[in-house]
Amino acid sequence: MTFPTRQHHHLLRFVAAAVLLMGVVGRAHAFTATISTSNTRTLYLRVGDGGTNGAGFRNGGTLSTLGTINAVTVAVPAAAVGNSTAQAMTGNGRATSDYDNYQFCNAGDTYIGGFFQYKATSGSAVLSVQSSTPLSDGAGNTIPFPQISWTSYGNGDAGAEPIPAGTFNGGTQTLANFPVNQWQESCHSFKYANASVPAAGTYTGRVTYTLTSP
Repeated sequence: MTFPTRQHHHLLRFVAAAVLLMGVVGRAHAFTATISTSNTRTLYLRVGDGGTNGAGFRNGGTLSTLGTINAVTVAVPAAAVGNSTAQAMTGNGRATSDYDNYQFCNAGDTYIGGFFQYKATSGSAVLSVQSSTPLSDGAGNTIPFPQISWTSYGNGDAGAEPIPAGTFNGGTQTLANFPVNQWQESCHSFKYANASVPAAGTYTGRVTYTLTSP
């Protein structure tokens, strides 16, 4: 996914099932890495899955798009629906880093990483996410995206993550800045607040992540 353009978008699909049944930097700190400059403005953003030839960007690997929209899902047990006990959600994206193939995320969590590359020595790109359309069961019932939040980590990391923890706000929100010529990545572990009692069914929705350069 290498784009000489000003924006790169990635979608992530969320599924919440409410079942109501009667009866070089090293990895001692949060991971960032300086990358080379380029005369061509390039943005790369991976959320969940991305294409790689296996070598990793650090070793000259080629990064590309797969066209995949990854899912993050949860099935809430009938006895727990609406009891405000947060439910862990499970993603189906690849867990290894595109930078060096390090096992950066745990299975079921979502990798988010990439870079803004250019000849400039200052400036940054902005990572945002849009979640304005709530999850829906297709029959008029909805669950708002602010019911979903995430923690942020990386295996081997310590300290503040470059893409921090948060909660979807049901609109467009800024998540992080990507300084020019710096690789950044974090793992997000999503959870559903389970603070309401929706109608029984399977609810789906999408959020769109966008990396925008100046």
